[in-house]
Amino acid sequence: SFALRVQREATRRGFDEAQRRVIIGDGARWIWKTADELFPGAIQIIDLYHAQGTVSEVARAVFGPTGEITDQWAKEHRDELEQGDLEAIDPHLRSSPQARTCREYLQANRAKLDCARFRQFGLCRSSGVVEAGCKLAVATRLKRAGMHWTVRGANAIIALRCCRLTRRAATTTGSTGRHDSSRGIVASPCKLAVHCRRSPVQVGSR
Repeated sequence: SFALRVQREATRRGFDEAQRRVIIGDGARWIWKTADELFPGAIQIIDLYHAQGTVSEVARAVFGPTGEITDQWAKEHRDELEQGDLEAIDPHLRSSPQARTCREYLQANRAKLDCARFRQFGLCRSSGVVEAGCKLAVATRLKRAGMHWTVRGANAIIALRCCRLTRRAATTTGSTGRHDSSRGIVASPCKLAVHCRRSPVQVGSR
């Protein structure tokens, strides 16, 4: 399963031995359920740009999809969110159903949006570097002009590409030299980033 692959990769990288352990993801509940089960006690951070995107959605819903007021309102409250000042945002998120949904989301994830504390520790607050790596490893290989894939074929070629990029042939092939899905690392776009020391990694499959 995806969770087992995450756990295996985290173990390989010495995540449990790190002095400070951090999990970065978006607001999906399954991510934090997995994080709680596999890495209890780790610092949990919601990707800043994902959280800021929810504020921008409120601006578009309340003031219209485009316009100076929309842009100004969104920027002001995105900046407050980046500073970790949820109290400043809160009064402005009561005017519509979309705003109230955003408010509930931010309040439910206060601890994961404590940007001032994370900044003090020098922690990364974005999973962008992991997503960029996933794009390099997966999207640039599978999303070329005219390409069509079955799930099985896509998983196989991704496994080979990750084997080549990481130089970990022993962990991506079985004794016969064929791809062994029970042992291989099959990377694909997902929403969970595990940061250990200075090495972010994103693994799993859809």
